[in-house]
Amino acid sequence: MEAISVFDMLKIGVGPSSSHTLGPWRAAERFARTLVHEAHLPQVAKVECHLYGSLALTGRGHGTDIAVMLGLSGKDPVTIPLPEVKAEPDRIHAEHLLCLAGQHSIGFNPDQHLIFHYDERLPAHANGMTLFAFSEEGAAILEETYYSVGGGFVVKEGETLQTDEVQLPHPITSARQLSRYCANHGVGIWQVVLENEKTWRPEPQIRQELLKIWGVMRNCVYRGCHEEGMLPGGLEVTRRAPALFQKLVLPCDYSNADEWLRCMIQCDFKFSKILKWIGCFAMAVNEENASFSRIVTAPTNGAAGVIPAVLMYYACFSEKEQVTDEDVVRFLLVAGEIGSLFKKGATISAAMGGCQAEIGVSSAMAAAALTEGLGGTVAQALMAAEIAMEHHLGLTCDPIGGLVQIPCIERNSMGAIKAITAANIALESDPEKAKVHLDECIKTMWETAQDMNHKYKETSQGGLAVNISIKVPEC
Repeated sequence: MEAISVFDMLKIGVGPSSSHTLGPWRAAERFARTLVHEAHLPQVAKVECHLYGSLALTGRGHGTDIAVMLGLSGKDPVTIPLPEVKAEPDRIHAEHLLCLAGQHSIGFNPDQHLIFHYDERLPAHANGMTLFAFSEEGAAILEETYYSVGGGFVVKEGETLQTDEVQLPHPITSARQLSRYCANHGVGIWQVVLENEKTWRPEPQIRQELLKIWGVMRNCVYRGCHEEGMLPGGLEVTRRAPALFQKLVLPCDYSNADEWLRCMIQCDFKFSKILKWIGCFAMAVNEENASFSRIVTAPTNGAAGVIPAVLMYYACFSEKEQVTDEDVVRFLLVAGEIGSLFKKGATISAAMGGCQAEIGVSSAMAAAALTEGLGGTVAQALMAAEIAMEHHLGLTCDPIGGLVQIPCIERNSMGAIKAITAANIALESDPEKAKVHLDECIKTMWETAQDMNHKYKETSQGGLAVNISIKVPEC
């Protein structure tokens, strides 16, 4: 059985796409490490990366080319200084030189050595890529195929996800099983998840790492509310979060994200303004995501704004008198577990399931976490997750120009609002009378994904992507 950690579902990385940026980045990074570990690096004279299926069709718009170059260069998406995300690929383009694994300089022309196979798809997954290393004489030194299966998860051909090597105290494959554990032990979802997480790392580290994730989230919201300008990629989309933020002006002074959050919590907002703030939070994150900034994959980059927006709502506007660090930790534990249920029972990859697998899943994660955070029962939390996903079923992924901008940025606002609405409905409902259970909703989502035409699975070959006449530059 898959053992998936909360830290598998919530990862610090760089935008704009978990499957098309973070996944290929990790694959290329792993390929470079293999060359080092097998002592092949000194013999390598040339590297090629072949991209297939959705990775080819929307790769340039999603920054797959940039990710591969950075991964091959040994850069890490968690720690790379953000200015290097643009500067290093620009240098490689200009000089046609790449420092493989950060140790060995080789000739590299992105126009020749990154090959996009638009009409081919590898058999195992829509997001396939094959990397080759050659000697000076042209002999193949290493060939590896990887699949980016959503949420930054990468599988090498012939392997399975490395998530099944531990024995959890509470192995969970379904919402009903999770509910039974909670009932048998008289605890909430977060407590069951915390016990499982202690299999991988001690409790103080779990809390520290989750609060670090929250720090990245709120800093991303803060940057997105203050960083003006045009998004990259050629669609000429203007950032809207800063303008909306200016209209919602705060009556206090602040100089960083933490001071800003304290100011937000102290203010008294009308309901109409609260709705605008939620939209502002979500769009701020995904405008940062579209700008190759540092975000938290939650559970994907394209849906990275939903959970931060709902967490900001929880901290600033909810009826809970004070939201502490402990409350944030519990929120993220619940959110991560709900996301893992969708990964185990369906998919979190838009290339496999459309946008229901991204925005829908993130909305369900946030809805359950908010419900339990506001005092809801386990059954109400699971009900909230079901409600949120139920109203995302069938949502297609049709990014215009292959960029994670239209309609992706606005969809995060909608997903956040739906999560909050789902939580409020569940908190006022009796789950015993519910006709649809989360497990059946997950099953339905997967069946819908399988029935969905491939045009609507992150290929930019259907939907808005073909009906909006906006020219996007090739490069």
